[in-house]
Amino acid sequence: MKTIVVIPAFNEEDHIGHVIQDIRAVSPAWDIVVVDDASTDKTYEHARASGVAVVRHVVNRGQGAALRTGTEWALLHGADSIIHFDADGQFSARELPGFIEPLEKGKETIVLGSRFLRVKTDQNNGDNSDASKRIPWTKRVIILPVARLINWYITGIKLSDAHNGLRAFTRDAALKIRITQDRMAHNSNIVAEIKKHNLRFKEMPVTVYYHSYGQRAGAGFAILSDLFFGKLIK
Repeated sequence: MKTIVVIPAFNEEDHIGHVIQDIRAVSPAWDIVVVDDASTDKTYEHARASGVAVVRHVVNRGQGAALRTGTEWALLHGADSIIHFDADGQFSARELPGFIEPLEKGKETIVLGSRFLRVKTDQNNGDNSDASKRIPWTKRVIILPVARLINWYITGIKLSDAHNGLRAFTRDAALKIRITQDRMAHNSNIVAEIKKHNLRFKEMPVTVYYHSYGQRAGAGFAILSDLFFGKLIK
């Protein structure tokens, strides 16, 4: 199977090179495409310097739009399986083979990452403490529970993690799923497409390494706003 990893990126100059290296260390055979969503820093240059394919949006369109661009690119370049992987270095590339294995065996057509099926991490002090407790409290207590309820209401599918950027598709599944939400509502958009097309899926536990940046409460509430308005304009 030809696997292509799609990395949506916006202002991730400090992480994109390391993320690409980590993926290559896991599987040098996989192709990688970075979709630079009109970054204002050196994300584009660093991705190009890593030797991977890079597609650049002229204007910032949002993560959903970047994933749509990357998925279409992967399909055009013959992908049999497609992985969505964030550019901020919070996921572990070592766990990616576990996402591809069910697809190769024909057990599932989609694998979705979840922070809450196995809540262990060695982030910071290496003590394997409960990862859910490391999530900023506004996200853990308010944003993620509300997002799960909204996602369940919108899609009819109850997931343990309604907003996770790590997922893998077979080619057939990727051809059926239409990502129409340009920003953060794309997660619910994808799950709704899974239900619409009756696609086989499973959740897979993932390890998350939280950074202090990017965890502002305002960003989390923006996600909830995208979910609400994404539903209203659907």
